Amino acid sequence: MRCPDREWRCIVSAAILRHPAYVEWPADPRDRLPLTLWDSEAIAKAVNGQASCAFQVAGVEMDSRDVVNGDLFIALKGEAMDGHRFLAKAFENGAAAAIVDRPVDYPHVLVQDTTEALKALAAMARSRTQAKIIGVTGSVGKTGVKEAIFASLERASRGAAHRSTRSYNNHVGVPLSLARMPARSRFGIFEMGMNNAGEIGGLSKQVRPNIAVITTIAPAHIENLGSMEAIAEA
Repeated sequence: MRCPDREWRCIVSAAILRHPAYVEWPADPRDRLPLTLWDSEAIAKAVNGQASCAFQVAGVEMDSRDVVNGDLFIALKGEAMDGHRFLAKAFENGAAAAIVDRPVDYPHVLVQDTTEALKALAAMARSRTQAKIIGVTGSVGKTGVKEAIFASLERASRGAAHRSTRSYNNHVGVPLSLARMPARSRFGIFEMGMNNAGEIGGLSKQVRPNIAVITTIAPAHIENLGSMEAIAEA
């Protein structure tokens, strides 16, 4: 006597689930990661801050002029500029929230130091991903090599590659690029530059590349380092 179709499907399903080759979907751990780039809870935890409300963001930006809908605006402070002055412009352009060092009338995460918060967010982005990370440095040709590697991996991974944009390769651009990396990325390609000795070491500690690419050693910034040997050592 044949089982009714419904019962037969149940028997087959149970047999598949017991099979040693069966792997519960999703098989790739990346599929268990959130689709949104960051939410308020994750940001507050990463930067040791206090979120004013619940929100989600799709991007991270430090220049109010470049903010688009859904971005997290980080109000960085420098010697001559204070990003808090541009909060209104950032939210006018579509910011979903901001990281600030003082209470404001916008969705935000409150921290003591926004620059340190950016570094902390970058560190969390690096820690949560299982992507293979490639660091690109050298005296010349960094951006071109980075873009070539990205173009290949973006196609091979069907859109799951991430890179630092423009020439964001310094102490601000590198953590910003890391903070923008989706948790589901399969590859991350980051450009690292320097003007003085020790700077590449600091950036490398943030990026923690699985693969390092050095384009070439040339007398760029030799006025700061003194010799080609010192440039190579740096």
